Amino acid sequence: MDSSLKIGEKKPHVVIIPIPAQSHIKCMLKLARLLHHKGIYITFINTQLNHKRLVKSGGTHSLDDRPGFQFKTVPDGLPSVTDEDVEHTQTLAELWINIGDTFCDSFLDIVSSLELPVTCIICDDFMTYTNMIYTAEKLGVPIVLFWTMAACGFMGFYQAKVLMEKGLIPLKDESYLTNEYLDVEIDWIPGMKGIRLRDLPEFNLGFKYLLETAQAADKVSHLIIHTFEELEASLVKHIKFVFPNVYTVGPLQLLLNQITEKETKNSDFSVAPVKGTEYCGFGSLAEMSLQHLLEFGWGLVNSNHAFLWIIRSNLVVEGTQQVLPQELNEAINKKGFIASWCSQEEVLNHPSVGGFLTHGGWGSIIESLSAGVPMICCPFSGEQRTNCRQICKDWEVGMEMERDVKRDEVEMLVKVLMEGVEGEKLRNKAVQWKKMAETATGHKGSSSLDTEKLRLEIVNF
Repeated sequence: MDSSLKIGEKKPHVVIIPIPAQSHIKCMLKLARLLHHKGIYITFINTQLNHKRLVKSGGTHSLDDRPGFQFKTVPDGLPSVTDEDVEHTQTLAELWINIGDTFCDSFLDIVSSLELPVTCIICDDFMTYTNMIYTAEKLGVPIVLFWTMAACGFMGFYQAKVLMEKGLIPLKDESYLTNEYLDVEIDWIPGMKGIRLRDLPEFNLGFKYLLETAQAADKVSHLIIHTFEELEASLVKHIKFVFPNVYTVGPLQLLLNQITEKETKNSDFSVAPVKGTEYCGFGSLAEMSLQHLLEFGWGLVNSNHAFLWIIRSNLVVEGTQQVLPQELNEAINKKGFIASWCSQEEVLNHPSVGGFLTHGGWGSIIESLSAGVPMICCPFSGEQRTNCRQICKDWEVGMEMERDVKRDEVEMLVKVLMEGVEGEKLRNKAVQWKKMAETATGHKGSSSLDTEKLRLEIVNF
């Protein structure tokens, strides 16, 4: 542990609770490592299934034996956890159903068994549906909500109540998807000028759940957002004006890079793409049809650029056989490489990667910005549409792809990104954002200062 804890300061102990989704766990584990380095004791709570997955991927490496850092697990709500389950990523609906009713009881059992009193709880905002705010109040422990997304994603979700009151959501029927209704401009959101209804997060899945979690920010006194001020200056300024204590702490990996090389050293880069490579990955939750998978495949092949394509075992919707035809496999073998998993940050930081075809999840985007890699964005769900809009319009580091994937468009966008003048502009802009992210996480940078404010707040709780 670092010497940030001054003589006379009490031993702060933070319990960290991510929603059991891989990108959220990864992000909150980085925050946990950072706070631990600053002298704060950490108890990291994960579901049994996701902890097994974390161990298997090496995510707990160097943390298990560190003084003041411990992992605790709660049941997944599944009958049993098998090796096959570890390979299967649960859908959001499965996550909500499986742990929603039992989490708080399991959490209270863990807290009662801890030797060191809990100073505060840092909870993923999407876990507030389990009544964590009420539970924290019952324990008399302060709770800090962590939005593991951008400020634009947070604000997009937070607008759900206003959108509903204005009768704009939920959509009345399917005709509203095609009658230009979604092109209605939303002009009242500070820092998001010109944004359209179609650019805001989807609320068709678990609408009530999303509405409740979006409004949780009004019930607490402290919020963490995984962004940096320079990226979303006017929006962050507005959020910090509206809410009492907001900490922007991104990109977390760049903050971790300030720690000694020994502590942050990664494993060797195991997949080395050739120069000019397009990296293609769709996160841990996105699903697509087999036809769209084939369109992506042929588009990548026809672009005539080398590519690394990550295809999870459950990327294609359940019930569909995930098999590429022999002709496509043979074509891929000439120019591309397929893997089921890779260390995404290592890939993006490899000097030969020239572009990233992504689903637009915030974890992927902030990693790409940190690496200075421009993007092609094909949003699937949630706030990915908002992220995509900001990537293309405000930050000017990417191009949007139609959700109804066609191989010709995939081919065209990859060529533009990897070959054209427009691609060079996007690459230059991405490098600018990388430098600004490095400034924000450097000595006395905005994110470094907010992280220290957060540490002091925790110590003084």
